[in-house]
Amino acid sequence: MPGRGRRPSLVVVGDLLLDVVARADGGLRPGSDVAGTVRFRAGGSAANVARAFARLGGRSVLVCAVGRDAWATRLVAAARADGVTLHAVRVDGPTGRLLALVDGAGERTFVTERAAADGLRAAHLKQSWFRGAGALHVPAYGLLHPVPLGACVRAAGFVRAAVEEGSGAGAVPLVSVDLASAGPLADLGPAVALERIGALAPDVLFANRDEAAVLGGRRGRWAPLLEVAPLVVIKEGGQGSRVLWRWRSEDGHQELEVATTAIDAADTTGAGDAFAAGFLRTLIGARGREGGVPWRPAELRRAALAGHRSASELLRRPRTGLLG
Repeated sequence: MPGRGRRPSLVVVGDLLLDVVARADGGLRPGSDVAGTVRFRAGGSAANVARAFARLGGRSVLVCAVGRDAWATRLVAAARADGVTLHAVRVDGPTGRLLALVDGAGERTFVTERAAADGLRAAHLKQSWFRGAGALHVPAYGLLHPVPLGACVRAAGFVRAAVEEGSGAGAVPLVSVDLASAGPLADLGPAVALERIGALAPDVLFANRDEAAVLGGRRGRWAPLLEVAPLVVIKEGGQGSRVLWRWRSEDGHQELEVATTAIDAADTTGAGDAFAAGFLRTLIGARGREGGVPWRPAELRRAALAGHRSASELLRRPRTGLLG
């Protein structure tokens, strides 16, 4: 567990993917051509969070499944070069890949072949991989299919078992879930999605507006998400973020808005993941949740500001590709 003088530690369970990022110089032209750039990058929501957390000086661990192909070797090497400790299980099937179509305004549309990324099984996990974690982070992509869902549930059990083993007074590990993408959640259905997320009993739930609307009933009404987790963070892009948390009773909650400076970015891929890394980096080691008061507003504001800084740094930094 993180303590004074020790680096905060985050374990992320999920996807390490090959991202093929196609950026159009102008608007996309259905049925025709448009000039632009095409780059191969190391991606995957889980891997993005792990990399960002490592860049912030934390100890970052990624647990994932990859294929037995050359792309897997490249992706694992790239993640390790970024300071991430990897437990990459090799399974049958191609390494997962994603095509990101980015228009002139920086908006993304994804086409994903998850393939080996969904091959992570509960039996693959070792308890030693999770020992000492200050937090476990799980993008909801891993909850969409029964096989990786079982691995994610077991990971949450391993992280929380450390408390029962007496790993340190006041060191309570967090479990966080990012809703990740509105479309797959809607396809799965709100009831099933809520059941699967609830199986991890998350302490923190990250979402953007569209994702929150899938589970929250209707846009702008986020309080029902507090039935899923006691702390909910709504990422609102260039407008900042909104943080909600339970207050003393199940019916009561508090809410704060944290503004940020909008950045004119050509590609916003991974910004939400970087935000989650910055938020968790600050929240790990914060005051425990005793006395019926889960969090201090100042702690949550600092965490949100750290998330914004992490996302801004990603958007300003030149993106590097796997092939140069």
